[in-house]
Amino acid sequence: MIRAMVGILVATSLTAGTVRVLQTNSAGDNIHVIDPTTNTVVGVIEDIETPHGVAISPDGSRIYITDEALRTLDVVDATTLKVSKRIPLSGRPNNVDVAKNGAQVYVGIAQAPGAVDVIDTASLTNVKSIPVKGAIHNVYVTPDGKYAVAGSIPESTINVIDTSTNTLAWTLKLSAGIRPMVFTRNPDGSTKDIIVQLSNFHGFAVVDFAAREEKQRIELPDLPGQEKETQGLQGSPSHGLAITPDGKMLWVTSKYYDFVAAYSLPHYKLLKVVPVGLHPEWLTIPPDGKNLYVAVAGKDATVVVDNKAMKVVKTIAVGSVPKRNTSGMLRTD
Repeated sequence: MIRAMVGILVATSLTAGTVRVLQTNSAGDNIHVIDPTTNTVVGVIEDIETPHGVAISPDGSRIYITDEALRTLDVVDATTLKVSKRIPLSGRPNNVDVAKNGAQVYVGIAQAPGAVDVIDTASLTNVKSIPVKGAIHNVYVTPDGKYAVAGSIPESTINVIDTSTNTLAWTLKLSAGIRPMVFTRNPDGSTKDIIVQLSNFHGFAVVDFAAREEKQRIELPDLPGQEKETQGLQGSPSHGLAITPDGKMLWVTSKYYDFVAAYSLPHYKLLKVVPVGLHPEWLTIPPDGKNLYVAVAGKDATVVVDNKAMKVVKTIAVGSVPKRNTSGMLRTD
């Protein structure tokens, strides 16, 4: 049904300066655009085979999507939802993030030996490939914008890049492959902890950013009477994290039991488990903090969870095997 509506959806005009949720479809060639006010699909970005990561420029004018098939960073115009340029990368990419000032895009290169490519957004060229320890799965810019943090699965290493020099500042090796990460903040806005999911671990670890060491590990609950899902996990029984904008709550996915779990911050007290469907993956929360958007790969849907009521309020049909997602303001005038 979604594919039959593509022509109509792409033509849909979006209101200038509107918040959108972007949902990539890892087994497809498109990205669905969701209006979080109505929780409906209002657009589709086409012609990106095997999209992986997605990020929005700070000014909302562009969408950056990593294209595994072409090994490019695809630049999408937020107004037309069309690809305007494909930037060659140093290897097959995984995830992507944007500097807080919008001047650079950081692309994780998953192809060995691994790197983080730096894209200059003024010239839309690949200006540097930063050597790191291991092939990179995910890369994130810290909330204060001072670092880009890249995780390697094969080397089980967190790589921290100084964004003022675009050089590797330090690394930390953990006991398993580095999967999704989020960050908590100190009162001055600097990075306090890295919350990180690990290969073959049903939960998350907490890394003290200043001390550069793991300080805590929390396992998600097993659900009595529910059969554990072990098929198709790709070495990652827990593969999605999000923190509410007020910094008071952490959401974590469980692919073992098909739920998202809410934890209070900073004490990591389990608040509630919410079933969402087979193989929940990435999570995103729009700026208003009202809802959590869960990419549920096993049901080809994005599931919406009310952050206050902690219950599912909508299931949105998207593309094939949805995984990475993001949300933010798009400038569409």
